[in-house]
Amino acid sequence: MNMSISVDFSQIKIAVEQCNVDEKLELLKLLEKETFSTRFKQLLNQIKTDGLNLEEITAEVEAVRQERYSAKSP
Repeated sequence: MNMSISVDFSQIKIAVEQCNVDEKLELLKLLEKETFSTRFKQLLNQIKTDGLNLEEITAEVEAVRQERYSAKSP
C-alpha cells in the first residue's frame, strides 16, 4: 500500500524541533549526503579562477620559498 501526505516546510521545521539530538544528527547526515554535490559545485565555482596558470603559480611558490630561506639565514 502506497501512501503520500502533504507537508509544508513550516510543519517539517516543527517536527524537527520535536526530535531528540540523535534524530537531529541523523537528519543532518542525511541532508549533508543529499546536498553534497550541490555544495561541492558551489565551492568549486567560488574558488575557480582563470587568472593563474601553472608557470605563475610555480613562480609565486619559488618567490615565497626564497623569501623564507632568506629570512632564516643569518
